[in-house]
Order: sequence, then structure tokens, then C-alpha cells
Amino acid sequence: MSNKSHESDVAFIKALAELLNENDLTELSVKREYGEDDTLQVRVSRRGEAVTAHYAPAPAPAYAPAPAAMPAPTAPAATEDPASHPGAVTSPMVGTVYMQAEPGAPAFVSVGTQVSEGDTLLIIEAMKTMNHIPAPRGGTVKRILIEDGAAVEYGAPLMIIE
Repeated sequence: MSNKSHESDVAFIKALAELLNENDLTELSVKREYGEDDTLQVRVSRRGEAVTAHYAPAPAPAYAPAPAAMPAPTAPAATEDPASHPGAVTSPMVGTVYMQAEPGAPAFVSVGTQVSEGDTLLIIEAMKTMNHIPAPRGGTVKRILIEDGAAVEYGAPLMIIE
């Protein structure tokens, strides 16, 4: 494989990392086939902060695109994982988050809002169905960890209620 191909692959991997960050994804996997015996498999992941590339049949390239390919804000700002917080409310499904009932309406909750068990915190749209996510317990909303319109995965922390 030529050096020019390696340079375009590095640019491709960097573009994937930017796509991952811009769309708030946790993992992206792509397989490129250049020919019958020439492929590139790339997996870019936020969880393990890993970028792997594999060329077939040759071993992985000698260059290490992982540090340069991942944008700086992939690590959490705090050393504590919000999902492990005892007051964390996690997503029960994969979908798109909406903080209000309709565009222009006030948000269901904001930081400092007192909620009771069962109050609607937000909506997650999954397969064109709007699912109201209730508060699992009463308390005060301390942190909102997602943005309106963001994609979430199952188990992703949404907010912290104490």
C-alpha cells in the first residue's frame, strides 16, 4: 500500500472522529474495501477512547492515529462518571431527547426544579413514538447531562436528581 493511501486513511479516520464528536455518538465502525485483498476496517469509540485500524491481509499500520484522531473533549470534565452517581437518571432506550413537549414550549425541568416521583423529566423519541420519561424518585434536579435534540443510547446518563 502506498504512503498516499496511508495519508488519505489518516484523514478518513480523523473525519470519522469528528463525525463521532459532532453527533454525540459513542462508537462508529466502518469497513472500506479498496480491492479484493485490500481493505481498511476502522472503529472509533468514545468509551475506550480507542481508534483501531486493520488492513487485510497486512498487519495494522505502523503509525498511531489514535491520539491525533480523537478530539480533546472526549474525556469527561470531571473524574467522576455521571452514570455511577447514585442520583443518576439513565435512558431506558435508544432515541432522541426532547426537553419540552413541543418546540417553543417550556422545558419539563431545569436545574433546580423540584420533581416528584412520576413527573415527566423529558421525552425520548424512538421509532416515531414519543416516550415520556418519568422521575424515578422525588428530589431536586442538580445536573442535566444531555441537550435537547441529542441522540442517546440505552443506559446513558440523562440527569442527576438528589
